[in-house]
Amino acid sequence: MQYRKMGKLDVEVSALGFGAMRLPINGDDSSNIDEEEAIKMIRYAIDNGVNYVDTAWPYHQGESENVVGKALKDGYRDKTYLATKLPIWEVEEEADLDKYLDKQLEKLQVEKVDFYLLHALNAERWQKIKDLDIIEWGEKKKEEGKIEYLGFSFHDSHDVFNEILDGHDWDFCQIQYNYLDTEYQAGMAGLKKAYDKGTAVVIMEPIRGGWLAQEPPKAARELFESENEERTPVEWALHWIWSQKEPGVVLSGMSNMQQLKENLETASESEVGLLTESEFEMMEKAAEEMRGPITCTRCEYCLPCPEGVNIPENFFKFNQAKLLDKGEKMAEEYYEMDETARASNCVECGQCEPQCPQNLDIIDLLKEVDKYFADLAS
Repeated sequence: MQYRKMGKLDVEVSALGFGAMRLPINGDDSSNIDEEEAIKMIRYAIDNGVNYVDTAWPYHQGESENVVGKALKDGYRDKTYLATKLPIWEVEEEADLDKYLDKQLEKLQVEKVDFYLLHALNAERWQKIKDLDIIEWGEKKKEEGKIEYLGFSFHDSHDVFNEILDGHDWDFCQIQYNYLDTEYQAGMAGLKKAYDKGTAVVIMEPIRGGWLAQEPPKAARELFESENEERTPVEWALHWIWSQKEPGVVLSGMSNMQQLKENLETASESEVGLLTESEFEMMEKAAEEMRGPITCTRCEYCLPCPEGVNIPENFFKFNQAKLLDKGEKMAEEYYEMDETARASNCVECGQCEPQCPQNLDIIDLLKEVDKYFADLAS
């Protein structure tokens, strides 16, 4: 395992961090985690040099923190940094702050969280943080020893990112960053600004919810092969980030042991400057061939839908159909889904849209998905 500095902090983290948002599950219910396999994977990662485990209140519909807590028993807590996040959207009053933190410490079975984030900040939530003096509360928790480092994760425009980054002397931040999203949300400019300020940067969505792990479109595939025929899509995506000096730990949400082992091997080869200037230029061209029409990362914050619609799966099939020219195959898979899970079952209640960190117009997009597949089937 290779290790990287975390900004101004006196901390070295593994190049690869274990993101506990996409743990192995039983069936199709993301809350039904395969605990035995998930614990085995987390411990295997730590045994092989990973020293940063990231979870959050809503992951796996509230079950991720419980499983991570069990995985870190038997001495594993002492071998890794632990990160979790305050669900700002659930906070209505100051009393909620201690309520959620204490409940998280209980679920995780720990006395302290090393890296505590104010979760999924945008302009509206930033205002709430100021109104409720949440930063002051967080600094107090650091003094009390319940939190070691205070930071935030982010999903909004670059201007909002700058405002939040400049609004406090943060220990660290967490941003969505991959070779498709260089100009999206905080983007490359935000990464560089945080680095220049000495604020450690945690990278999420390096594979963009699995989108960058699949076989790329023909035009992009030919570009990759022109530089290196041996590298896999995942290796290209991860080395693109690790080749840059600014990122700290890169989180990957791994769902099976094979993914974990492959990522560990890739991380062992990582270093700043590994990719050449020519390869960076090639990936910029490839990115133009890789962007799907819907920027869903399959984070599942929108779930559970009260009607049972599997929103991320609908969007994934739509993106596959449009970008990879798999319309007929994806239409077939769409109609093989349980009827309640299809886009057509949306009743436009709107519960999902405020939860989406990508700020997608989910209701309108579900209508577009259903019409597209209905037209193909007619």
